[in-house]
Amino acid sequence: MTFVESIAMSLISQSDLTTSIADALQYISYYHPPDFISAMKSAWEREESPAAKDALRQVLVNSRLCALGKRPICQDTGIVNVFLAIGMQVSWAEDTDIEQAVNEGVRRAFLDANNPLRGSVLVDPDGARKNTGDNTPAVIHMRVVPGDKVGVEVAAKGGGSEAKARFAVLNPSESVVDFVLSQVPLMGAGWCPPGILSVGIGGTPEKAMLMAKEAMMQPLDMHELQERGASSRGEELRLELFERVNALGIGAQGLGGLTTVLDVKVAEYATHAANKPVAIIPNCTATRHLHFELNGSGPAVFEPPDLSLWPELEYEPSQSARRVDLNSLTKDSSREWRAGETLLLSGKMLTGRDAAHKRLIELIENGESLPVDFTNRLIYYVGPVDAVRDEVIGPAGPTTATRMDKFTDAMLANTGLVGMIGKAERGDAAIEAIQRHKGVSLIAVGGAAYLISKAIVGAELLAFNDLGMEAIYEFEVKDMPVTVAVDSSGESVHKSGPKQWQRLDVLNA
Repeated sequence: MTFVESIAMSLISQSDLTTSIADALQYISYYHPPDFISAMKSAWEREESPAAKDALRQVLVNSRLCALGKRPICQDTGIVNVFLAIGMQVSWAEDTDIEQAVNEGVRRAFLDANNPLRGSVLVDPDGARKNTGDNTPAVIHMRVVPGDKVGVEVAAKGGGSEAKARFAVLNPSESVVDFVLSQVPLMGAGWCPPGILSVGIGGTPEKAMLMAKEAMMQPLDMHELQERGASSRGEELRLELFERVNALGIGAQGLGGLTTVLDVKVAEYATHAANKPVAIIPNCTATRHLHFELNGSGPAVFEPPDLSLWPELEYEPSQSARRVDLNSLTKDSSREWRAGETLLLSGKMLTGRDAAHKRLIELIENGESLPVDFTNRLIYYVGPVDAVRDEVIGPAGPTTATRMDKFTDAMLANTGLVGMIGKAERGDAAIEAIQRHKGVSLIAVGGAAYLISKAIVGAELLAFNDLGMEAIYEFEVKDMPVTVAVDSSGESVHKSGPKQWQRLDVLNA
């Protein structure tokens, strides 16, 4: 017997890997990790800002609805990240390429008839940007480790939080804390706080980014760390960043409040003497990841979490919320709305996001007629999940409004549009256009996609069918909760809210 033959080997089937990947992606589409729910519940209980507390309540109600209904937490079901730790004593049963096996699992999960997930992955990213339709390919990282098992970490990362990733190579004498505190306010609210902030320090640029991505999938243990105290410089850094980032007052959905991050993770690696690479990646309210192992005994089995972890909340808007009839909406009536005010929308609205807006602006610039009349209408920035069974529409949460800033002036000036609904802040140019045209910008809660879909009682495709989830629809809604983000006077709650809740004593310490 040779030395190699004497080593115990595990025979693992690629088909088991495929099945496990598919099942894991379905599982995380509707189950938040239990530690995340516990942290979110604690944040909701502590929150003093009424607007932030309402947003956190919507996230918790949405999460429980998704766990019960097995439908996606967020309409952006993410780009798939898979980390494989393949044991040295693993033998594969088939000749199938490992990446091919992983991508087949992604394909099955996203095309599942009972719970289809939204395909958001495009090929030719700087050209035609064609949707692959099944969310493949995944982003796959593999390493070889001691042992006879395959460790798998599966995550589905939304575009809103990925867009807020930050990186810099600092000089060795520069402060990581100062860099993080300078960047978090610039990240705005498009990453749907509160969530997890993950920091990778050292290595090379790509190593720092990879460490940050992996570290965010560690268990949430900030409160345990606070109770026992730091035992290393890295833990001291976590505690300092946690306190000072929350002191920025950004709060849930950027509305201003006590909790911007539920935890901070830090990962470090040796680096060149001349450099200090630092990567920052946030994880949003739709935190979705799962770890499992394969040992040759078959595909992984995932047990449903204990539903008692979720608070049994119903969503009840404030009694002071203003009810709005969209079917009789005018710019004059919208001028009564004030930044930070809660509205309950009923009636008909239009939808459209990046690709639809690009086409609309091209038609305007070419002097051509538009396929839809926008006069006295609101447009909702949304790319919903496909409906199943008796649903009118699948989960339909907002996308980041900031991406549509470049189109805002032209839309308000040329279409008769009253305003927009998205998530996160508007930039200065968009705010100026909203003020000049006496428009409004509203936000729905990111991370409450299934809850929002319950308010949609009708949906009709109107234009740009070839754009798929980016096509223009007309939604009929009943009591859809939104917050006035920018009113017709140009007041922005994303500027006033965080200022109100900042703790300068902590930030200046």
